[in-house]
Amino acid sequence: MFNQVASKEIVAATKAALEKNGFKVLLAENGEEAKKMALELIPQQAEALTMTSITLETIGLAKELNESGNYNSARAKLNEMSADKTKAREMKRLGAAPEYVLGSVHAITEDGKLIIASNTGSQLGAYTYGADKVIFVAGTQKIVKDEQTAQDRIHEYIFPLESVRVRKAYGLPNTFNTYDSKVLKIQREITPERITVILVNEVLGF
Repeated sequence: MFNQVASKEIVAATKAALEKNGFKVLLAENGEEAKKMALELIPQQAEALTMTSITLETIGLAKELNESGNYNSARAKLNEMSADKTKAREMKRLGAAPEYVLGSVHAITEDGKLIIASNTGSQLGAYTYGADKVIFVAGTQKIVKDEQTAQDRIHEYIFPLESVRVRKAYGLPNTFNTYDSKVLKIQREITPERITVILVNEVLGF
């Protein structure tokens, strides 16, 4: 039940609810269109940080921002700094307050709330306050009825898939499971057009 795109009627109602809550909302028919929309929001050579996201990887947005040379990739900088333990504090500052931050969400409620679960919380500071601009790209399969269903989606659907991804990505044992140690609910944005949500009529990510 958590991996099917929402109906046009539900998408339209959710879009209206998100806009009422202060989010800018764009509708894309597919990942390619969503990538184009996102890039149109980011000036060339602007500082951009891509958070870990299957969605951004799938549509090629992470690669464009981090490898094309057309943007100031904060992710590339963080990767370079990661081997130097003396730069941990500098890495935290860079990750918490980039000019642009891009990622996805784990659920969107029909009344216009964004739900993001995290084990470490590393992406949450930028989303809530630190980044000047936030761009979320999400397939409409992530739209759910309410907050309880959002929690069900995270625990019943996302965690098993994310646990497998993390094990493979970091060479962790099969006994490792990820957790929603920190859960962010963004229910309203008071800064006009700070957060843009691109809803995609396609199943993307988890």
